[in-house]
Amino acid sequence: MPTPLTSWQGQRVVVTGAARGIGAAIAERLHQLGAHVVAVDLLEAALQETANTLGIRSIPVDLGTEQGVSDAIEGALAQLGDIDVWVGNAGVARGSGLTAPDADWELSWQVNVLAHVRAARLLVPRWLERGSGRFIVTASAAGLLTVLGQPAYAVTKHGAEAFAEWLAASYGHRGIDVHAICPQGVRTDMYPGPGEDPLAGTIGHDGTLEPADVAEALVQAVAHGDFLVLPHPEVADYFALRATDTDRWLRGMQRLQARADGQGAAR
Repeated sequence: MPTPLTSWQGQRVVVTGAARGIGAAIAERLHQLGAHVVAVDLLEAALQETANTLGIRSIPVDLGTEQGVSDAIEGALAQLGDIDVWVGNAGVARGSGLTAPDADWELSWQVNVLAHVRAARLLVPRWLERGSGRFIVTASAAGLLTVLGQPAYAVTKHGAEAFAEWLAASYGHRGIDVHAICPQGVRTDMYPGPGEDPLAGTIGHDGTLEPADVAEALVQAVAHGDFLVLPHPEVADYFALRATDTDRWLRGMQRLQARADGQGAAR
């Protein structure tokens, strides 16, 4: 299990995807708790507005490229002196169904998976030298379960969660603490509005949270030393069912898909 962290005072933190949504909420909450925060995002104008509002520093880069990740880390090191916590929150949701083009899959792979890999390549060696570091990935409940209608998102968020597990298993005994944030529906730009997506109800089945709720869930999970950050506690039960009775779990997902397709109950 990760080492609990009960005080964020003085922690040097980078939050990616921080222009708005969950990333902005995490940056705000950790700043409130005394952390020195650098916000990173591709959306330069929105990022600057958030940074100005919160009174934190920012770095506008494209985390979907190797150079962007390197620039984010080098820029944060220049501003903070070192990095204690990396919150890899940047993510994209692109494409629908089997018709999603390769470009959507490629962007999803670069941002939702390789951005974490590239950041870890640069950060973990530094952290091993000093014996500590904390790597946080926003993987979504889709990373533990799935999400109907969006295969690129489901697959790459599985990859993000799997990479977080691998990091924890490989380096946890050497002082590297890892957490995976796995919420269901959260009111962000990614969440479909009324009538936009017939599958939206499955995402918000257990209630739709505010980004601030996810940020607080992260703080509590880190304080308890939990690898999984579950703003929707019900996800733990779904995850257990998926693992122990996969056929039953899949039948349930098929029923949800059939309902969205307007076909009534699945077999």
